[in-house]
Amino acid sequence: MHTAETEKLQKVLARAGFGSRRELESWIAQGRISINGKVATLGDRVSEKDIIRVDGNVVPREKVAGGRRRVLMYHKPVGEVTTRSDPEGRPTVFDHLPNLRNGRWVAVGRLDINTAGLLLFTSDGELAHRLMHPSRQVEREYAVRVMGEVPPEMIKRLQEGVELEDGKAHFDSIVDAGGEGANHWYHVTLLEGRNREVRRLWESQGVMVSRLIRVRYGPVTLPRWLRDGKFEDVPEHQLQALLELVEMAEPKEEKTSPRSRGGKSQDSDESPRSREDKSLPPWASPRSRVARAQESNTSPRSRVGKTQESESSPRGRGGKSQTPGASPRSRGGKAQPSKAPSSRGGSRKPPQR
Repeated sequence: MHTAETEKLQKVLARAGFGSRRELESWIAQGRISINGKVATLGDRVSEKDIIRVDGNVVPREKVAGGRRRVLMYHKPVGEVTTRSDPEGRPTVFDHLPNLRNGRWVAVGRLDINTAGLLLFTSDGELAHRLMHPSRQVEREYAVRVMGEVPPEMIKRLQEGVELEDGKAHFDSIVDAGGEGANHWYHVTLLEGRNREVRRLWESQGVMVSRLIRVRYGPVTLPRWLRDGKFEDVPEHQLQALLELVEMAEPKEEKTSPRSRGGKSQDSDESPRSREDKSLPPWASPRSRVARAQESNTSPRSRVGKTQESESSPRGRGGKSQTPGASPRSRGGKAQPSKAPSSRGGSRKPPQR
């Protein structure tokens, strides 16, 4: 038993970037990994004090403890294969990636040789495993150009689901993106990554896909300025959104008290519409912004509701009463001199004798 905190061996190595947990489990079964000089077995747990070797090479302790997590977005061009080495000698998506001092890049999903667009890579195998797991249902968005007529009935069938050779499949959304002649562009989304699923769905309706580009994976969108064959680190706000999506983000500490600034709540100074706008992520589509705005306008504290509240308040606009029977202190906050003598406690003239 280890006195230090322990974790599963495959989880530690996945975080260090050696591969996905499933891949590392096969390495353990093959006897390629050892702990403190003994061949590892499935179920072994390790700590920072243990000496781990992979194919005879010692894993640095800083990698066991957990190093800096990196996530790259790569603009894959047509003609590259998503593999580390190709027996046919074709270019691979790993050819243009930067070298890692320790560990290696793990691809988040795959794109076939004829598909271009966004492909994520990470040095954290555990993150890659979670993003690819079907239970997470990470949304993928594709721009697809099809040749052939696409009537509304076909769109309905593709969204309701059609039978493919490996089971039923469907698009979660289909948005017309324009086009001329026989070629027409659509933006489609789905929550899984089966092999050639987008192409097979369209082909099941007798329509041929002439171009396919992945433009988004979860919260990460392919930048317009990123040329094919180039990569960039995922911006920090999108990286945090990725981690939150798969429940790997560290809890954030509140910098200010919710009742700061004169004892008033920060949220009370904002309307529901402004709060909705701030909560929208930078990758939100115009369609989702409209939907969220409509929801906020129908909330109990809508603009109409606020107006009614202000009009019914005894100290409405500027502290002035809206009712005609206002008190003497309702205007300007100053009391008006009373013309009639007070009924109680007032001074009286002595009677004349």
